[in-house]
Amino acid sequence: MNIQTISTFLVFALRLFLLTTGAQAHNDVIVGAERMDSLLALTGGKRVGLAVNPTSILVRTKTHLLDALLAQGVEVKQIFAPEHGFRGMEDAGARVKNHLDAQTGIPVISLYGKHFKPTAAELSGLDVIVFDMQDVGARFYTYISTMHYLMEACAEQGIAFVVLDRPNPNDYVDGPVRKPGYRSFVGIHPVPVLHGLTVGELAMMINGEGWLRDGRRCPLTVIRMENWRHGDPYPLPVKPSPNLPNEQAVRLYPSLCLFEGTGVSVGRGTCFPFQALGYPNPEAGDFTFTPAPIAGLDSDPLHKNKTCYGMDLRKDPFPGGLSLHFLLDFYSRLGKNGKQFFTRAQWFDLLAGSKELRMQIVSEYTEKEIRAAWQPDLERYRELRRKYLLYPDYETGRVSH
Repeated sequence: MNIQTISTFLVFALRLFLLTTGAQAHNDVIVGAERMDSLLALTGGKRVGLAVNPTSILVRTKTHLLDALLAQGVEVKQIFAPEHGFRGMEDAGARVKNHLDAQTGIPVISLYGKHFKPTAAELSGLDVIVFDMQDVGARFYTYISTMHYLMEACAEQGIAFVVLDRPNPNDYVDGPVRKPGYRSFVGIHPVPVLHGLTVGELAMMINGEGWLRDGRRCPLTVIRMENWRHGDPYPLPVKPSPNLPNEQAVRLYPSLCLFEGTGVSVGRGTCFPFQALGYPNPEAGDFTFTPAPIAGLDSDPLHKNKTCYGMDLRKDPFPGGLSLHFLLDFYSRLGKNGKQFFTRAQWFDLLAGSKELRMQIVSEYTEKEIRAAWQPDLERYRELRRKYLLYPDYETGRVSH
């Protein structure tokens, strides 16, 4: 057993212990949005745009950031909404329209509708944009893509960009690194499936590595958290999106999202999305469920109104991270037919970051063999990641900034 394997095992064991003992409750962590003095110093007297959604709360008071800033007299001129919308009521993948917020009358500009990047006209008159959304640590979670395009627009228009940092609940470095030629809204950065960064650290990496268009950099400030270090478990105070209703779904999401490029249901259209796997074939398993349209979750779920057979993962003692066990298991259960299993092969490749994982599965590689192929890219990424750490790392305790 080499040093890297031993280190990985020890980190995994420590996280499992902390998770099962309930250590480091979120009440101990002061998120960036709660450092109001620092935020007001950057927004007072300024014309402000907010990139926010239902996760943008001050944890202790359960106050939304918009309400907190309005109460302090901050001039909020625009709200920029990601996938699922500002109030979080839109289906996954559903286009969000521009509108006026019913509660405040502030214009809401959709960044998941006609375009992902705000126009110069939509930014006109703003001095600063504040980004505050709860990421889940996976490359294909679209809030970080929204952040990227906001940063790019701010770089072009010379507008200050402020990130209010929050913990990463899937804080691992694992999975295939996205390859050139597979850039998309679910894979905009050349990072692993699990990038092991907070949104603030990722914003610094985007800026520092010249990943914005034409290598530009935006005027970036990150308001850091207090009382958090990498690897600390963090029970989310608000569900990050409609189909991730609890901690189990959040933990399983990085491993199960790859199924979205297959014919296997991840439980969309049930009350336990991303906590089950199923297919309309009794050979897929003993557990059954029937996906059906649910407003605000999925109006047209895969295998709608069909009985799916498979696995109930709600009580699976899955500690987190990225596992290929589920994917390889279901591929075997359904007959090892690549063309029938990967019903949306192009989408699977975009989620995985290249076609390599799909080809390895079809070629019946073991999980150990697949993971071995990731390691050179992951080692290079780990070196890159260390440059942008704002918090003590789970392996070394090192902080870069």
